[in-house]
Amino acid sequence: MVIKSVNLETVCGITSKLPDNKYPEIAFAGKSNVGKSSLINALMNRKSYARISQNPGKTQTINFYNINNELYLVDLPGYGYASVSVEVKAKWGKMIERYLHKSSQLKAVFLLIDIRHKPGANDIEMYDWIRENGFDPIIIATKSDKLKRSEVPKCVKVIRETLGLKAEDILIPFSAQTRAGRDEIYDLIDKIITGESTD
Repeated sequence: MVIKSVNLETVCGITSKLPDNKYPEIAFAGKSNVGKSSLINALMNRKSYARISQNPGKTQTINFYNINNELYLVDLPGYGYASVSVEVKAKWGKMIERYLHKSSQLKAVFLLIDIRHKPGANDIEMYDWIRENGFDPIIIATKSDKLKRSEVPKCVKVIRETLGLKAEDILIPFSAQTRAGRDEIYDLIDKIITGESTD
């Protein structure tokens, strides 16, 4: 995938109507401090287009990034560490659920997990929830540059076992710093939007 143009086209809040997009959508979910904005910026080949914050939970909307007038990268609100009320978190959950159910163009959901840590209860809940909504999450194990190369396989195994992934389920280690894993994600997105098998 070659990035020619990027445009933050639509921002949806809790009460917003979802856009009726004509291009395929790839959504990204993850804990508030997992590096979701950094991943999206790396995929868009932009340094700070998606907002990165030191304060977890800043993404409180569903953001649709138009890429090359060919597809959308969709940034979902982070979960887990946002310092907001239970009521607001529940509304975010409803907003995400509405999107997963209503979007006719959503082709895949990427779930980001910090490779350094065993998936927590929130991660497991989100993984199961995405599956219950009809999608097989593609796991991106972020911050792989924080580990020694020899440590990566062991941490990948922990994530796979904790989430109960099958052998055919996709998990890609990724680093926003080194861009390791970015080409694999590009190739996967290309296959998804063209309808090719991801096996």
